[in-house]
Amino acid sequence: MNVEDFRKYCLSLNGVTEKMPFGKATSQYDRNLLVFSIGDKWFCLVNIEVFDFCVLKSEPDLIEELRIQYDSIRPGYHMNHKHWISVYFNTDLDDKNILKLVKESYQLVLESLPKKEQAKYL
Repeated sequence: MNVEDFRKYCLSLNGVTEKMPFGKATSQYDRNLLVFSIGDKWFCLVNIEVFDFCVLKSEPDLIEELRIQYDSIRPGYHMNHKHWISVYFNTDLDDKNILKLVKESYQLVLESLPKKEQAKYL
């Protein structure tokens, strides 16, 4: 998978927007983070230059199980480790399953929105 295919997939999800909010970050890595959101809530972050991993929201009950099962899943970069994971590309988790985790992250965030706002995206 490459960054453009990944970006296209994220933007194909209903109501998704993208932005690069870290333009003033001290590290070049953080300045290159692209954030995908539904409503005003983030569900995915990825570095568009390095494209080494993405950060996704996940069910707290599943995070430890995922981390045990896959070397490619680690604590969420700069995020609350109880709710976020970093998923590394080109390791022991194939692209299909990475995109499945992206979709699950999207769904989690969508379900957290007020019902009225959710209805806009369904």
